[in-house]
Amino acid sequence: MSGVGGGSAAADPIIDGKKLLADPVSADGSKITKAEMKDDRNIRLYVYSAAMGATYPVDVQRPADASVPRPTLYLLNGAGGGQDDASWVKKTNIVNGFLGDKNVNVVQPIGGKWSYYQDWDNDDPVLGRNKWTTFFSQELPPLIDGALGTNGVNAIAGISTSGTTVLTLAEAKPDLYKSVAAYSGCAQMADPQGQEFMRLTVETWGGGKLENMYGPSDSPEWAEHDPVINAEKLRGMNLYISSGSGLPGQWDTLNGPYTLPGGYGLANQIVVGGIIEAGTNFCSHNLANKLNSLGIPATYDFPPTGTHSWGYWNDEFIKSWPVLAQGLGI
Repeated sequence: MSGVGGGSAAADPIIDGKKLLADPVSADGSKITKAEMKDDRNIRLYVYSAAMGATYPVDVQRPADASVPRPTLYLLNGAGGGQDDASWVKKTNIVNGFLGDKNVNVVQPIGGKWSYYQDWDNDDPVLGRNKWTTFFSQELPPLIDGALGTNGVNAIAGISTSGTTVLTLAEAKPDLYKSVAAYSGCAQMADPQGQEFMRLTVETWGGGKLENMYGPSDSPEWAEHDPVINAEKLRGMNLYISSGSGLPGQWDTLNGPYTLPGGYGLANQIVVGGIIEAGTNFCSHNLANKLNSLGIPATYDFPPTGTHSWGYWNDEFIKSWPVLAQGLGI
């Protein structure tokens, strides 16, 4: 990889100069239209989704040692889809720091805000066409595997709304991910509480219409996609489920490293973030009860404090790493 930089990626076998050697195409015609070498470890891919008829950025951090095929961690952002400042890269030191010496491809798609990364039944006047389950389960993996020369072993992790998504994706294609980590997600989609969370995200924050996802609230499609109802499909995966209690904790301090700025920011994090986290805690315990009833093992972390905020997700990712790494084989 001449002209890009030094380090372990200098001998990266997938790259010639600033171009990817492979040019894979998914079964439906999805493809990588461009690759930008950001530095010697990081690549931004532009991926055309045939299902959505649009191109989306996908950020990749290559393994510390890329000389042999390595596994892939799909790391999902929250409700804003990484299109805002609320992302793993901007709010934590997980990607560039903690994962910096790990032999894993870290893949972060950018896009799909307020969509819950689902395959919506209808195009939304505000949020457009959303076919994200297809993107994640059928379009993107063969492109990542083909272009990056991976070993085909995958794990997935996500926060907040994506804490729901990682479970629905794993249930949609159970053979795709070996490990799944869900931080502060509500695993319920078919009951009133779960739908209230989704309505808050899709309609209040996103301006879309929730019925365009899976129809009216009594539609059987909601149950068909509900992670708790379909928990049996998680059998055999390495699972990590976490949520704080909603009570303020160590990262809820005025102008702290993971706190929204100023007194208003702190109050918002404690009040709104506390209410949301208490709700996800309820959902996560319901998922735990269902998994336990089915005899499906999982690792849980339900600390006595913690709001819906980045300091706790930073901590939870580190706690979950042994579970993720076990599935990834590293």
